[in-house]
Amino acid sequence: MSGLRNPRPLVLCGPSGSGKSTLVKKMMADFPDKFGFSISHTTRQPRPGEVHGQHYHFTSREEMEQAISDGRFIESASFCGNMYGTSKAAVEQVIQEGKVCVLDIDVQGVKQVKKTDLNPFYVFIKPPSLEELKNRLTARKTESEESLNHRLKVASEEMEYGTSDNFDFIVVNDNLDHAYAQLKTFVEEKVLKETN
Repeated sequence: MSGLRNPRPLVLCGPSGSGKSTLVKKMMADFPDKFGFSISHTTRQPRPGEVHGQHYHFTSREEMEQAISDGRFIESASFCGNMYGTSKAAVEQVIQEGKVCVLDIDVQGVKQVKKTDLNPFYVFIKPPSLEELKNRLTARKTESEESLNHRLKVASEEMEYGTSDNFDFIVVNDNLDHAYAQLKTFVEEKVLKETN
């Protein structure tokens, strides 16, 4: 990975339900030629409408564990019994296209990336409160009571880590347009400035 310094990747982190995916989609739509998405690997089954190689690289636990032990991953984590991770190849592919590589990862992943020479910008997307997060996750109607409680417990831990000590920028997503305006300003003033 060394030598691939420019452009610096952008790490976006935030609890499930924080609106991170929506903000990333808006950013990618506004700057289609500036950003490339690092497509994560996962051992979970595809959800309806998800396409292999577009939403995730769907793989088996055995294949993923082998690739991690071979040192082919920058970060990996387990969540709700499934493995997720970012391969070095996925990041290198985006950087070689001259784009800022976007990594959408959790706190476990951020801690691992901080131990590498990737040197990205770190942005944390924070919900206004755990109560609001619970409302958003409940409204999705995709969570069982058990998985909802697990996500809220993880979210609470992630929000404790989501401070200016650990991230370059924090966005509180209390209003999507306002949150996106903050993210866009940071991206234009910091992240993209380095690519020009």
